[in-house]
Amino acid sequence: MESNIKLNPAFTGRATSSTLLINESVTRLWEEGEEILQMGFGESRFAVHPKLEAAMIASATQKSYLPARGLPRLCDAVAAYHTDKLALPISSRQVIIGPGSKALIFALQMALDADLFLPTPSWVSYRPQAELLNRSVVHIPSNVADNYRFDLDEFDRLVKAAGNRQKLLIINSPNNPTGQMLDEPFLRELAEYCRTERVLVLSDEIYFRIRHGQMRHCSIAKYYPEGTFILGGPSKHLSVGGWRLGVAIVPDTRAGVEVMAALEVIAGEIWASAAAPMQFAALTAYSGDPDIETYIDDCADIHGIRTRFLYEQLSVLGVHCTKPQGAFYVTANFDNFSAELARSGVRSSPELAKHLLERHAIATLAGDTFGIPEATLSLRLATSYLDMEKDGDSERLLGLFARGLGEEEFMSKAHHPKTHAAIEGVSDFLNSIEPLNECRLA
Repeated sequence: MESNIKLNPAFTGRATSSTLLINESVTRLWEEGEEILQMGFGESRFAVHPKLEAAMIASATQKSYLPARGLPRLCDAVAAYHTDKLALPISSRQVIIGPGSKALIFALQMALDADLFLPTPSWVSYRPQAELLNRSVVHIPSNVADNYRFDLDEFDRLVKAAGNRQKLLIINSPNNPTGQMLDEPFLRELAEYCRTERVLVLSDEIYFRIRHGQMRHCSIAKYYPEGTFILGGPSKHLSVGGWRLGVAIVPDTRAGVEVMAALEVIAGEIWASAAAPMQFAALTAYSGDPDIETYIDDCADIHGIRTRFLYEQLSVLGVHCTKPQGAFYVTANFDNFSAELARSGVRSSPELAKHLLERHAIATLAGDTFGIPEATLSLRLATSYLDMEKDGDSERLLGLFARGLGEEEFMSKAHHPKTHAAIEGVSDFLNSIEPLNECRLA
């Protein structure tokens, strides 16, 4: 008998998030005994800090529903924490807690009647969320040769051509998939533009504690507080992605109060409240405890050392990569090898990712997933799993880091065999498509 079920047209042709699919695929291959080098999925693999683990255990008996906006004490703690870290005055009335920042980003897009503007490249879920809400999405084009720099002139052209509907720009710094950060002078200029053109900004700062190098994190809310929504959570810098806890900070304005009321309606009708044990445990995460803060900084430094090493080694091989400044990603471009790859039947980023997985056992994520044109041979590479596949690996690396090893020794093949295997795999791949030359020696 034919079913009379009719699917919402917004879901026609849609698939599960590519980041989740690559993780599930590699996990399945591992379970089948395959040796796959995982650079397709980004998830911080450090152990949960002992104080946070103890807080979660102590919170296991918290079983009652909490207010839709979140545990009031946690809203207070989140406001105080971000006031300190971002050097911005933030009150608890601006804070809402949700089951992950992804859910809060979707809730904000639902609450705001606005068309979406996205820099290229951008994280994989921003666009699908907008399209599920039947919103227009405008990609701001960029150039790989210019390291995907945000082109403010191009943004202005697109804004002026878009008509009178409300506009929402999403920025993400440190950035997934490039690992780059937006510097303070640019953010000041962007803020002035958005204020003039009445463009709202959703600032995804989920990686703000994972910066490496000298550039400090700056929120655009410093220069555009009345039009900026800040998104974040502990998942990346405290390695608790599976805890599914996110925070959003709305402007401290009359309009911000209205948006918060809408978010409370959405929260009350969809998730009621984020899980109570997670919220009580998160009080420790946002307490500013010196031991936890030191741990966050140490983990960020290790992410930086590992990601810089991949960037430097791939650059030696002639692969153009974005220079990482935060998070644990680089975006690698293989257009230099397009003619040779075409002879091998590889003419797009999905075909390139498939080729590396099937022939070299290297899992990556194709650049078109992030809005980069498919014909551009770009891949996102994550460093967070390499040599940290198993529970306990992070303790080994933290121990080496605590010994004060130099970066060269820390990243030696003895300490990072999988990272070296991945780089050697890319070198073998490049050597397989063109004659060996001195630039390809790994």
